[in-house]
Parts: sequence; structure tokens; C-alpha cells
Amino acid sequence: MKRRTPEKRSDGGVILGIETSCDDTCAALVTSGGEIRSNVIASQGLLHARYGGVVPEIASRRHLELVDAVVADALERAGARLEDVETVAVTQGPGLIGALLVGLSSAKALAATRRLPLVAVDHLHGHVTASMLGPGSIQPPYLCLVASGGHTFLARVEEPSSYAVLGQTLDDAAGEAFDKGARLLGLGYPGGPELDRLARDGDPEAFSFPRSAPGELDFSFSGLKTALLYRLRDEPGADRADLAASYQRAIVEALVARTRTALEREGLERLAIGGGVAANSELRAAVEQLGVAVWVPPTELCTDNAAMIAGAARFVEPLEYPGYLALDAAARMA
Repeated sequence: MKRRTPEKRSDGGVILGIETSCDDTCAALVTSGGEIRSNVIASQGLLHARYGGVVPEIASRRHLELVDAVVADALERAGARLEDVETVAVTQGPGLIGALLVGLSSAKALAATRRLPLVAVDHLHGHVTASMLGPGSIQPPYLCLVASGGHTFLARVEEPSSYAVLGQTLDDAAGEAFDKGARLLGLGYPGGPELDRLARDGDPEAFSFPRSAPGELDFSFSGLKTALLYRLRDEPGADRADLAASYQRAIVEALVARTRTALEREGLERLAIGGGVAANSELRAAVEQLGVAVWVPPTELCTDNAAMIAGAARFVEPLEYPGYLALDAAARMA
């Protein structure tokens, strides 16, 4: 995929972003300068809560029902019309293939109707550049920690059109560890925020959980989940708040330790964090103690959202009509 540095668009034009990689139907309008005009997120959390996790077929059908209304809402909140849109941006992957196809098809239809250019965006590129939106945004070079339900990695960003992965999870993502830990503790879905809330009433030193070290900058969380399972089996009467606090501390310390190592090794003095786990209160507090300038996006830019997709599109070469009509979604991106 060809990438580019941002170009100045006309003052009235905006980028319309669409994001449907998992279970949130999202649309946003962002200017070429990175100003967020609107950012609408329609969550399916309650719909999937009864199943304890996202059901791909249900998510896809719900996206079909919501996507037009969400786009219309984003336009209305921005005080804009489709005629004001100069570029359409959409998540191509990675994600749930059926969910991605809904967003991609909608974006292609909107763009093709007015012969607008379309930008296919890597979802993870959106997380990496989320801190480049809005006033006081981060500028390269910087280190980015992305931690979500499906991905956990450290990346060096020399310029906003690309990023170099320095280390990543070898098994489970940090967000998955939070969600599965919450499930073991009998908490609701989504588990990450529920576990974070419970942990505030617990003692993080009450229990000892492993901090695995698979490599200098790589992560591993599967052993931690197993340790929690065994602890609950062996001590069924253990205080749930203490368990939550100790388990959360193990995840956060693993993330922060490798982030510190990467900052020192790469000689970087700016850090951005992104992904759903970036909304975790303990992680947000811990990265502030690393001794570097830290950019933490607002919570609505940490979870899946279309503003980060439109924002990343500023740095990606657009496809002109009709070249994007054959574009396909990708459950996994290279």
C-alpha cells in the first residue's frame, strides 16, 4: 500500500471515516489538519454481553442495520453534508471479515456515488496515529504501545505514514487477558472496564502472579490467565477485589516494563499509547512515571473509532474511482 505525507485540502473539505472491524459501528469526520468534527460510536456491547463475547455473525448483521444511520449522525453532528466530504476512509483490516465487509461496502458506495477517492486504512495504523489528532498532538519520532483485545505491540514511528513493530505478543493480547480474567472472576462483559473498577477496591500486592519474559520486547499473557484459574481453583474463597488488583498489576507491569526497555533502547523521548487497554486507569497512571513525554488519547479514541481511521487516512495514498471497486477486506493485514 502506497503511503504519503498529508497534503493541504480545501478549507471546507473533510474526510469521512467508517470503522466496522469488530462490534462497534463507527463514523467520523476529520479535517486534513487533524481536527475531529464528529466521532460517532454505536456500541453493540449489550447485544453480545449475553454470550460473554462478540459473535461475528450477529455483529455483521447489526452493522448492516446501523451503518447508514451512524454515518448520517456523524454528518449532522459535524454540521456537514455529503457534498463537503472530499475523501472517504474505511478500515480494510484486520478484524472480523463479515464486519469489515459491511463497512467497506458502505464506504465504496458512498465514494463511488460522487466519484470520490477512497482510502483503505490498516486498523492498527489508526491506533498508532490516534495521538496525532486534535490540538497538542504528538509528533514523530515516538514510541507507541498499542494494547487491545486482539493486538499488543510496541512500534517505532519515524513518520506518520508507517510504523515499525519492535515487539509483540506471542500468544494472547493484553485486552484478551483482561476479558478472560474478568470472566474467571464472574464479572460482566466487556471485562476490561469491569475488572479495572473492581481492582480499585483491592490490594495489588495481595497475590503474586507471573510476569513472563519471552523476549526483550515481546509479550506473553497466556500463563498469567492460567495462574489466575489455578488460584481460583485452589483458593475459592479468595477476595475477588484483591485478585483483580493483583492480576491487573501483573498485566500493567508487563506492558510498562517492555515499554521502558523500548524507550531506552530506541533513544526515544515521546510515548503514545493506544487501543482499548489504554483506557485502563492503572496503565494510564503507570506510563506517566516513565520519565518521558506521554500522549494518552481520550477514552473514545482508545477503543475502536472512526476518527482514528480518518486521521490515519491523511497519510495514506488514496485510491481513485473506479480503482477501489474491486477492493476486498482482509481479516489479517500484512
